[in-house]
Amino acid sequence: MVIREPGIAAPTTLVGANGRLNRAAVGWAPQPIIDTSALGAGRGRTKRWEYWNVITPTHILAATVSSIDYACVPEVWVLERATGREWGRTATVIPPRDTVLAARLEYGPSWTRAKELEIEITEEAGGTRIQAEIPDVEFNVFAALPPGHERLALAVPWSDTRFQYTVKDVARPATGTLRLDGAEVRLPEGESWAVLDHGRGRWPYNISWNWGAGSGRSDGHVIGAQVGAQWTAGTGVSENAFFIDGQLHKIHGETEWEYDLAQWRAPWRVSGGGFEAVLTPFHVKRSRTNLLVLSGRTDQCFGEWAGTFTTAAGSAISFAGIAGWAEAVHNRW
Repeated sequence: MVIREPGIAAPTTLVGANGRLNRAAVGWAPQPIIDTSALGAGRGRTKRWEYWNVITPTHILAATVSSIDYACVPEVWVLERATGREWGRTATVIPPRDTVLAARLEYGPSWTRAKELEIEITEEAGGTRIQAEIPDVEFNVFAALPPGHERLALAVPWSDTRFQYTVKDVARPATGTLRLDGAEVRLPEGESWAVLDHGRGRWPYNISWNWGAGSGRSDGHVIGAQVGAQWTAGTGVSENAFFIDGQLHKIHGETEWEYDLAQWRAPWRVSGGGFEAVLTPFHVKRSRTNLLVLSGRTDQCFGEWAGTFTTAAGSAISFAGIAGWAEAVHNRW
């Protein structure tokens, strides 16, 4: 029997006056109602980031603004889907500098500057603008926030001193331009989708996770998929949800994942809580970091989701051709 996860009863703060987790914030909500502005530094444990990914029929774009207390790790990345060609630049800035992250989601800009890399994320009427530039690459994307569009906001408690607040926002309609090697490409309206991973928390040093997301149209509906595993196990909450035309359907409990990193083209299967789906990959993005105290391994497979979701009321919806990804990550940070 799956136990229903607690909902966050009302807007509140992530941490109390003593800097420890506010237990009233633990749970999930369909909007980002948690105030993280009092989080502050964490002696190496505080991790903050904004990760935006935009998938179009021709390209995939990504921009990361992050601070992990003792370093800033920004990244800009672009994939040309037809050829598999990639453009990208990552920096590890120690000590951290030239980076600003909004104290809470949608309450100010986030930006970063590093050698030959710039990212700026700003809130505008009706959505969020993501701008990034590296050599030979520049993009300016607007991720619209439609009226009534819901997001999964989640506070995960490992302990009173180790916790994470995340907002997973999928299926945001995206428009804008991408410039590659001097040639401009316009994002196809109605076929381009933005996904946000907003994170604020204090993490254990050694952690693994899975994350999967998908956005698109199927059978006349806008579909968003958000699934995760490993990092929330045993905490009483999970980052699993399904979105139909912007409405969140919470998936209670953990999902089961099947995949083989040695055979990245093989399907990734995810199931649980009414969600039964397969991601068929067409590209893998692998990242490796080894800087003594700081190390990480990420295998992010991009592809298309297909499957079914059954709501709590028993309605079943089938979907296919939903662009997105599934990933496996292990960090020592």
